[in-house]
Amino acid sequence: MVEKIARVLLVEDDEDDYILTSDYLSQLSSYQFEIDWVTSPKKALEQLSLNKHDICLLDYQLGAYNGLTVLEKAFKAGCSTPIIMLTGQSDDTIDSAALAAGAADYLAKSEITTPRFTRAIRYALARKEIENERVERLNAEARNQSKDRFLAHLSHELRTPLTSILGYTEILLNSDKAPNAKSELNIILNNGQHLLGLLNNVLDLSKIAVGKLEYNPSEIYLDKFITDIFSLMKVHASDKSLDLIVNNNTLLPEKIYADPVRLRQVIINLLHNAIKFTAKGRVSLTLWTETIDDKEQLHFKVSDTGDGIPKALLETIFKPFEQVEDILSRKEQGAGLGLSICSELVKQMDGVINVTSELNKGSDFIFTINPGDISHQHRSQLTFKQSNSPAIKSIYTQLSGNILIVDDMDDIRLLIGGLCQSFGLNVTYASSGLQAIDAVDLAKAKNEDFDLILMDIHMPELDGKRTIKTLQLQGFNNPIIAVTASAMKGVKQELLALGFEKIIAKPIDKNALFTCLSTILLPKKNIPSSPEATQENSKTNTKVTVNNQQRILVVEDDEDAADVTLLLLESLGIEAKKANSATQCLALLNEDSCWHKVFIDLHLANTANDNTLNSSILEPGTNEQITNGLELAKIIKATYPNIELILVSGEVVPESIFKQVGITKAILKPLNLQILKTLI
Repeated sequence: MVEKIARVLLVEDDEDDYILTSDYLSQLSSYQFEIDWVTSPKKALEQLSLNKHDICLLDYQLGAYNGLTVLEKAFKAGCSTPIIMLTGQSDDTIDSAALAAGAADYLAKSEITTPRFTRAIRYALARKEIENERVERLNAEARNQSKDRFLAHLSHELRTPLTSILGYTEILLNSDKAPNAKSELNIILNNGQHLLGLLNNVLDLSKIAVGKLEYNPSEIYLDKFITDIFSLMKVHASDKSLDLIVNNNTLLPEKIYADPVRLRQVIINLLHNAIKFTAKGRVSLTLWTETIDDKEQLHFKVSDTGDGIPKALLETIFKPFEQVEDILSRKEQGAGLGLSICSELVKQMDGVINVTSELNKGSDFIFTINPGDISHQHRSQLTFKQSNSPAIKSIYTQLSGNILIVDDMDDIRLLIGGLCQSFGLNVTYASSGLQAIDAVDLAKAKNEDFDLILMDIHMPELDGKRTIKTLQLQGFNNPIIAVTASAMKGVKQELLALGFEKIIAKPIDKNALFTCLSTILLPKKNIPSSPEATQENSKTNTKVTVNNQQRILVVEDDEDAADVTLLLLESLGIEAKKANSATQCLALLNEDSCWHKVFIDLHLANTANDNTLNSSILEPGTNEQITNGLELAKIIKATYPNIELILVSGEVVPESIFKQVGITKAILKPLNLQILKTLI
């Protein structure tokens, strides 16, 4: 039997009593005692304040002091260690005083050799263990609550931009603005939807441990499904000059019945790992069907010619926290779902996953799934045909000018350069602040000054902030635009104060970049009208066909999310209007209350200090603060009971909570046409 270790603080000024007590403690079974011995009240209080001991044996008489004083001071200071008072002789008065002061027990030293001493020690240690378990449980609950709050916030922050990505793409696919970009827009939409699926799965990770991982099977058109994955992953393979091959060993069914999000995650995760750990050669995905135990299974095999996996790791590779990349290559990093998650997902699809590997030759990951009843399905080879959808190519006014792009990241620098070239601009590159200064000097010497500079803020050697100061001292007076991932208000104010003309946020949005540049650079002659004008005409045309029988007010503090929701509603013939705050919403309702529905974002900007709040709009006492959509809904329902309220959120809100304030239903971001159709 393994003995438990218990840390004991023995406060005793008599060495003989210390030796005697230590000896009897060593004779107790079940515990191995580690004893800290102190002889003075001061040192005793210092040790007790640390709360590092499992039990304290405190002598009642310590020179001129008594143990009761130590006991009282220790508990006032927050001591949680059980304390047993020891005294030279039994005394009922002292016994009662010690217990009243918080002692776990009171013993005469003559009882150290008796069973009562053993019972007192074990009882006190048991109390300590229970207390430790209680504290650990509370700490675990606090950590879980903190994690839940973080995940809810993360969900909201990620779903809001996804609303714009998916919403605008859907609008473009359902318009006739760019019929030549069908394939590109499908890829954007499919990958945006995949990103949404990944977000949902990350938020569901905790459910795996408790068996609550959701599985939502539906029909999957296999050819298109694999083609979409191939279109996504071939870009990553091409970046490393690898061949990506997809083939089938048998004829495949036209449709299968499985969870498309989970299946896609497994395949992409395996392909991503294969590409990451393959320096040269190829990565392949092979599909086939095979009957096992009178049931037809769909097989997938992801093969590579990469590093391989050490034999010792093959048995544990599907367990949580087994990071092969940490062993094989510290330069390879990623935040994928991991092979342990793949294993769980495959199990949910009634399948198994296995791996074979040989170092320096490559690996084969093979998994099976239950495809549903495919006995009557038409069989064919993979054709790699994407679905037909209307698509568009954005039209941008061609701009005139020479610009310099400064960024230490090659891919970001080339991405921005490619976008600017598509606007008709002449582009020069610099990978650091020092190179930017040299490029500006060279251009000036050739009498070909840059009309504008796009500059990253965070660069080695010389960052963007110091670079702009140097350029200003050298007499460069043309606009410099900051490119940064830090878009907080304080950062923007700092950059503008340094002399940056404007700020472009990462990740780069093409429309935002064009809009920014077009306010500074002149357009070339005889060029099609700007997308802003085209969009405005589109909005005007849409309003002609508005169905006045449905009017919806959208309350959303994110401008992009509000705009895309309006466009989606207008495309369905709905008259829609936006309010970017609770203040605007209540003001609009005060002017015009004839709305059928109000879509309310859960997280609204705090209007507590909004001086524009007109007290006449609100009921008495409600103009102090409106910090979220639930509070706003409560006010609206009290004043306009006939308007249907719908909560739009990036996190799940329990029905019992939103129905208390008069909201009929809650929907998760991002919104799309299908969701909106069901609501109206």
